[in-house]
Amino acid sequence: MESGLTRRMVFVTVGTTCFDALVAAVDTAQVKEQLWKKGYTHLLIQMGRGSYVPTKSLGDDGSVAVDYFTFSPSIKDHLREASLIISHAGSGSIFETLRLGKPLVVVVNEDLMDNHQSELAEELAERKHLICARPQTLCETIKNMDLESLLPYPPADATPVAQLINGFLGFPDDSFSQKLE
Repeated sequence: MESGLTRRMVFVTVGTTCFDALVAAVDTAQVKEQLWKKGYTHLLIQMGRGSYVPTKSLGDDGSVAVDYFTFSPSIKDHLREASLIISHAGSGSIFETLRLGKPLVVVVNEDLMDNHQSELAEELAERKHLICARPQTLCETIKNMDLESLLPYPPADATPVAQLINGFLGFPDDSFSQKLE
């Protein structure tokens, strides 16, 4: 890596699953070249239970530095450090990333049967909270992605849940919140 470049990491996560198609897709020269062209300097891949082992690189040849690991007790630090996250379509990974306000490319695993994850990813992509891809479209997606067009995911409003619980417990609608003030 040239000394003048700022470290910009892409973190790839497959969660606890096996998603070799995603790991193999980010390990291609074409995807790494597109990431480099977008200004990313490091690629850290959490490969989960997969058997595909990506190619490590120091990035000293004018390309993205690549490292990988299988599991970590917590990926929060990696998510915080990353400039871009590429993730499987697990709801935990998606919402944890969106809560941090990080740009997110979700890659749908088409090998999963009855894939409710793709519905979630596609709905959030339609609302412009993330970018949705497939392993075979990842390179083109990165090449054409416009992170400026993404909208922040609004934090959850717990008021309806609190009102439901209060009603179940027999509290009038606003008596509980008035006691808190």
